[in-house]
Amino acid sequence: MDTLLIAAGISFGAVFLGEMGDKSQLMALSFATKYRMRTVILGLVIAIGALIGLSVGLGAAAGNLLPTDWIRLAAAVMFIGFGLWGLKPANGEDDESEGPIKERRSGLLTVIAAMFLAELGDKTMIVAMGLGSSYNPWAVWLGGTAGMLAADLLAVFAGAWVAKRIPEKVIRYVSSGLFLVIGVLLGIEAVTALAD
Repeated sequence: MDTLLIAAGISFGAVFLGEMGDKSQLMALSFATKYRMRTVILGLVIAIGALIGLSVGLGAAAGNLLPTDWIRLAAAVMFIGFGLWGLKPANGEDDESEGPIKERRSGLLTVIAAMFLAELGDKTMIVAMGLGSSYNPWAVWLGGTAGMLAADLLAVFAGAWVAKRIPEKVIRYVSSGLFLVIGVLLGIEAVTALAD
């Protein structure tokens, strides 16, 4: 039971940090201004649960085909890469904005489709795949889904406050630093296991 909780906790933290400052937070914030709160939250839960489930399933399948230690080492490299990528100065920040989303008959379907498609192939999906290949897939799915949902709900409830008081650079640097630390720790764990 402890290993399940640890895997869920690692997944929660990694996905939560990966989502900080991501385009999905901006989308969640804009949906909250267009649709009822419960519609936005239900749409986020469905889209995020499906996306993380797909990611973890792909990662677990790869984990059964490839040695776990090598996958863990690859995940460590990805975490370090995301950390370094986050430190890169942001130029043309408007490139990540999705533009206005056309209102459809059903706000729920709009939220689900837009969130799922926007995050498909994003770093969150890659992180969940890497974790799903190394840890219990159910724990990674629960932790990853909760982490992404928490980050997006944070944007919905507190986005305006954060944007006014905390510079985006600070959020990006803290998130990048934590990704680097997690990547180095995973790398040490993988290299130690491979050396034995």
